[in-house]
Amino acid sequence: MQRIANLLVMKDDQVLLLKKPRRGWYVAPGGKVEGGESIFEAASREFYEETGATAIHPHLKGVYTMVIKRDEEIVNEWMLFTFVAQDLDGAPYKETREGILEWHPVEELKTLPMAEGDRTNLLYAVEQTGTQYGTFTYTEDFQLLEERIQMSSERNDDHV
Repeated sequence: MQRIANLLVMKDDQVLLLKKPRRGWYVAPGGKVEGGESIFEAASREFYEETGATAIHPHLKGVYTMVIKRDEEIVNEWMLFTFVAQDLDGAPYKETREGILEWHPVEELKTLPMAEGDRTNLLYAVEQTGTQYGTFTYTEDFQLLEERIQMSSERNDDHV
């Protein structure tokens, strides 16, 4: 199963997004996890390759199973690991072979064109504490069929 790691940087109530040319959809910079690489290393490397900047103190916010179905048949499936960071070092590129990099107010995550599962996980990454898990099932043309979400957070209990 393919593994994908992406990384969203939020700074001054804005997020750095990559506008992909094929659909005109916005995504967090990211890409494939290479053999022998941790998901943290992949997210950091992909972010740097796609932006020219380094994310400062990224941390994992979500783990997702992405499923593509044709009728009832699963035709593709991959894991997505979403990281978030609150700052970056360096000035990001304006454009790369992957698309155009743009800063957007966090609020625009609710309305920008993107896959609905991405909207769910990116909004969670910037608005909530803890870690989100889920499964997003799509048609082959990325229409969301089903979204199943679970969340967890660390607790500080004074009792055992």
